[in-house]
Amino acid sequence: MSALTSIQLFTLREAMEADLDATLAEVARRGFTAVEAYNFVATAPELAASLKKNGLVAPTGHAFLATTYFVNPDGSDSTSPVPTPAQVLDAAEVLGMTTVIDPYTPPARWQTREQIEKTAELLNAAAEQASARGLRVGYHNHNHEIEARIDGQIGLELLASLLDPRVVLEVDLYWVARGGVDPVALVKRLGDRVVAVHVKDGTLDAEAIKAYPPADQVPAGQGVVPLAEALAAASALEFAIVEYDAYYGGDLFDAVEASRKFLDHEEA
Repeated sequence: MSALTSIQLFTLREAMEADLDATLAEVARRGFTAVEAYNFVATAPELAASLKKNGLVAPTGHAFLATTYFVNPDGSDSTSPVPTPAQVLDAAEVLGMTTVIDPYTPPARWQTREQIEKTAELLNAAAEQASARGLRVGYHNHNHEIEARIDGQIGLELLASLLDPRVVLEVDLYWVARGGVDPVALVKRLGDRVVAVHVKDGTLDAEAIKAYPPADQVPAGQGVVPLAEALAAASALEFAIVEYDAYYGGDLFDAVEASRKFLDHEEA
């Protein structure tokens, strides 16, 4: 596997809020050269400066493109507006990104074909804007896009069939498994559209996954998600991105580094 190893900074959100520079310095010390930014529009200049200071790059980032309001990580609605696609792309250029990925659309928007068609329409429009700047747009899944069934078709696969070829996918392997689908088979079916994966593992313990954030996540290779096989099945993979929604098993930076080492082994 020749994909660039990265880390989704949402994993380290509390540390970043306390001390951005110290957090990114520790990311670099733990062996990373790349990160995936989140919520980056308002802080793009500061984040760009800190990345440069610590020898890191941010080729990808998460920002809402197919919704006009902030969606909480647990899927609940808010009334907080989000930056426009144009503002997102402006910030992406400041950070030197190549790919901006929509991280979430709420479960209520995955009930009908018409709803999924609307999401595809919005992503396609954002891709048109991004293409004019030499950037790409992508979409990142959770479990509800996998659990959704429209005329027998998995919601994420229906979305993929409706997307402009310029829109790529970032498949979160843990959430696919949580949705009850084999991540290896899904990655194979989605083919070259999958340019990034979230390398996230878990035990999928029935009790531990009841709450949000889930309490079952473990370093890559220590859970039941078939990460190595899924990575091997990704035919056009560019980015392998470590992420934890939450980690309760000890030091978070140790867990992050363990997942990075798992990826190093898969690359060997």
